[in-house]
Amino acid sequence: MADSRSATDEQQAAGEGSVDGQALDEVVRFTSDLIRIDTTNRGGGDCQERPAAEYAASLLAEAGLEPTLLERTKGRANVVARLEGTDPSADALLVHGHLDVVPAQAEDWSVHPFSGEVRDGVVWGRGAVDMKNMDAMILAVVRQWARAGVRPRRDLVIAFTADEEASAEDGSGFLADEHPGLFEGCTEGISESGAFTFHDGSGRELYPVAAGERGTGWLKLTARGRAGHGSKVNRENSVTRLAAAIARIGAHEWPVRITPTVRAALTEMAAVYGIEPDFDDVDGLLHKLGPAASLVESTVRNSANPTMLNAGYKVNVIPGEAVAYVDGRYLPGTEDEFRATLDRLTGPDVEWEFHHREVALQAPVDSTTYANMRAAVEEFAPEGHVVPYCMSGGTDAKQFSRLGITGYGFAPLKLPPGFDYQALFHGVDERVPVEALHFGVRVLDRFLRTA
Repeated sequence: MADSRSATDEQQAAGEGSVDGQALDEVVRFTSDLIRIDTTNRGGGDCQERPAAEYAASLLAEAGLEPTLLERTKGRANVVARLEGTDPSADALLVHGHLDVVPAQAEDWSVHPFSGEVRDGVVWGRGAVDMKNMDAMILAVVRQWARAGVRPRRDLVIAFTADEEASAEDGSGFLADEHPGLFEGCTEGISESGAFTFHDGSGRELYPVAAGERGTGWLKLTARGRAGHGSKVNRENSVTRLAAAIARIGAHEWPVRITPTVRAALTEMAAVYGIEPDFDDVDGLLHKLGPAASLVESTVRNSANPTMLNAGYKVNVIPGEAVAYVDGRYLPGTEDEFRATLDRLTGPDVEWEFHHREVALQAPVDSTTYANMRAAVEEFAPEGHVVPYCMSGGTDAKQFSRLGITGYGFAPLKLPPGFDYQALFHGVDERVPVEALHFGVRVLDRFLRTA
């Protein structure tokens, strides 16, 4: 058996020959099938991931794994399975994707968002890029390995989670807090939002691999005042107090704060463009990077964007309380500064609290795992430039970090020019090219066997 695996590994090192036609067909079918299973997460517990979890579990079981389904709340199912590697002394790698998706209004789409239609070489539907495509890639690779008798060097813990598009309380948070034993030995993990093609408009292709995430600070602001008649003078109007605080937050210019991940991103991107990076003038550097600056411009600062307002119940009644919500994000090492800034901007008449909070993350870009990710992309996209970046938002890696797992964003896709991948996250007409899925399976297969 050992000699057979060695011969197989030599054959697979040749590149495309390591992935068979069935895997390429299956990744498309699995993506389409998963899209057709409506796992819309509207928040507040309104979601049912179990049908998708059962679908994924059945495919893993057919590949010889023993998947476990776990629920914190009825119908909010997660799937976890372990694929044993050949080196029991090696640290395990977590490979995870979420099963839920954000809502979609069918009347706004060119095709029904839950049709999973394959048209003109493109798979359409909610979840095509966020992130049922990656779920399908994982399943296709594992099943390919089962057919070929391949085992990775490291143990792989495969997890498909619920509730990532809301609080993760029924998904990765539940798994990390209540079932940590399932992730024993895992020191690193990979998931969404990395290794996709970014076309800069000048012919260059960048492949950003995520090595960090800003922290999540969703805020609830409450202003209190004196209720009264709308025709009377009122110097303690809760709506006025809240509006003033919201205006200050919206107008605030956050200072530049460069983390190690963002510094590495700017340094490597500057090298691609032959620019000397000037960290004393980061905004000037971003301007010189042109369209590529969009990969990092949201992560050189903290941010706080007002998103929701709730006040009053009748036009001629001044309410005693007004409430607003703000989407706050903060870079690693800046949470104390973020809190102090919000204290100052809200002022003495408005209270604020975290409606939802999760940590900021950083991952090393000089690790063996990052080098292997870079090599896997470069094998199949030699014309591309792999660069690190920090996500402006967050993923399940935040919850899994509680277990000491360092997370990277690595869901490889080779995309054609004009395909605005980032705009399709939570956007209308979400879709993914079939060829992008094929590329993803090949790169993921290459990376996971060498990780």
